[in-house]
Amino acid sequence: MDIREFMDLNKLQEIQDSFSDATGLAAIAVDNKGEYLTEGSNFTDFCMKYTRNSIEGNKRCIKCDTECTGTYFCHAGLMDFAYDIVVEGEKLGSIIGGQVLPEEPDEDKFRATAEELGIDPDAYIQALRQVPISSEKKIRASASLLGLMVNQLVNLEYARAHSSDKLDDLSNEISHANSVIETINNNTHALKSIANKQKMLSLNASIEAARSGEAGVGFAVVAKSMGDLSSQSATIYGDIEKSVIEVTNAIEHLSDLFEGKK
Repeated sequence: MDIREFMDLNKLQEIQDSFSDATGLAAIAVDNKGEYLTEGSNFTDFCMKYTRNSIEGNKRCIKCDTECTGTYFCHAGLMDFAYDIVVEGEKLGSIIGGQVLPEEPDEDKFRATAEELGIDPDAYIQALRQVPISSEKKIRASASLLGLMVNQLVNLEYARAHSSDKLDDLSNEISHANSVIETINNNTHALKSIANKQKMLSLNASIEAARSGEAGVGFAVVAKSMGDLSSQSATIYGDIEKSVIEVTNAIEHLSDLFEGKK
């Protein structure tokens, strides 16, 4: 299952941007391969320009994007989060971010990290000083809230798309049922017409049998049987017509409900 097949990613981007504006935390959504579903919100140069732009740093970031869950301290020393996006038990990606400090940073430690990643330590520290600082409790609560909101949104969009497919199938079945009913009506009318003709033939045969006297006795019996059969057929066809009318009314009512007329 690919989230792109049913999800309007603009909606995901909007809720992500609003979250970042409200909390100061960075955020971005990725699929199971680590490919971006949204554009990053509130990321600083520390992450996007330096950490992710280094070969080793980007490699470690992608590993965290696809494997890490909950809140954690990333390889660069910042507090990050990652929450799975799950639909019907299947993971479709993650909402990740954070890029905040839970306390004043130890710059010597970050200089060492910069050298390890092959990044200019002075530029790295300068970017580090632009990173927001927040309490660990607030970071964890905010991250958990974003994970919950994103999952609710994605599951709602999935349910809406899935329901739309079912409604399309229902609409097609209603159209097919109407077509079948129309065919039954046409055939019933034709059979009813034949039954009426049989009744007329039976009546004519009875008259001729009466004229023939003794010689027409056997023919009269056949004529009576034909008359009885045509009467029974007419009754059956009438019952069919009533049933078809009831089914037609039920389908029309269902159609009205489907189209929101009632």
